[in-house]
Amino acid sequence: MSDKLSLQKLITASLLAALVCVVTMTVKVPSPLNGYLNLGDCIILLSGWLLPPVYGFLAAGVGSALADLSGYALYAPATLIIKGAMAVIFFFCFKLMKKKLGSFVSMIIGGVLAEVFMILGYYVFEGFLYGFAPSAVNIPANGVQGCAGLVLGLILIKMLEKTKIISNSNIRSKLS
Repeated sequence: MSDKLSLQKLITASLLAALVCVVTMTVKVPSPLNGYLNLGDCIILLSGWLLPPVYGFLAAGVGSALADLSGYALYAPATLIIKGAMAVIFFFCFKLMKKKLGSFVSMIIGGVLAEVFMILGYYVFEGFLYGFAPSAVNIPANGVQGCAGLVLGLILIKMLEKTKIISNSNIRSKLS
């Protein structure tokens, strides 16, 4: 049974990594310091909600880093860590707070913390590349990306919670 469940988690993580990559590459709006804004964060939050930390980290980090290899390879290692950590942050915030604060409030708090981590992570990474003062120019752009990712991610999660696929088979509890 555990081998089957591990395989199911691996397949789900692989599918989510591919989806993160495709969604990230589909909408690319250049940002001031050689990066770009994208909608991949909504799938990253979904990965954190649906999968346990290691699998969520890999789905979010690998999918995002693969997208960076299409012209932004310098960012790929940092993206792997930053985006992977976002899924883990979301997972733990949701898991630790949902009983006290409720599911939706926990998702909002977890999503906000994950997106703030993303903004700070890229600021620090770009600070070492370009200097910290010039890197501040990307903070608002990353904030816009984070807000869009959070709103779309919460909508996506809520839609999936209402589907018979997720609720009837209780797939989320089996995967996380």
